[in-house]
Amino acid sequence: MHALQKFTARTYEQVSVEARVFTADPHQLIEMLMDGAMEAIARATGALECGDMELKCAQITKATLIIEEGLRSSLDEGTGGKLARDLDALYRYLVTRLTVANLRNDPSALAECARLLQPIREAWQAIRPTVGSGRLQ
Repeated sequence: MHALQKFTARTYEQVSVEARVFTADPHQLIEMLMDGAMEAIARATGALECGDMELKCAQITKATLIIEEGLRSSLDEGTGGKLARDLDALYRYLVTRLTVANLRNDPSALAECARLLQPIREAWQAIRPTVGSGRLQ
């Protein structure tokens, strides 16, 4: 792919994400964060397999920032109680494991992160129809 094509593709992707963020409700924003973290973990895994350490590092950093600054910062212990505390502990653990994966080039740590985040993502997606009613059922 030529430099101009890469630039155009990145620009299109960025505009597309910004448009989705602008129109998303809070539930969709969390879903987008989870999808972004999962995608970054998958890309880091692929980069590690290909020996692209720069891309691996960038994608692990991206996943870490999404989890730390997006998912963890969105937790509300006052409203979420024990569930919010448990998710906070899980997100802290994921950040630790991502750091280990980055420092040790450990694909099993990346796989563990994806494996732990996936059921949370699926549960979040499953409650989508009940969120609009104003209460979680």
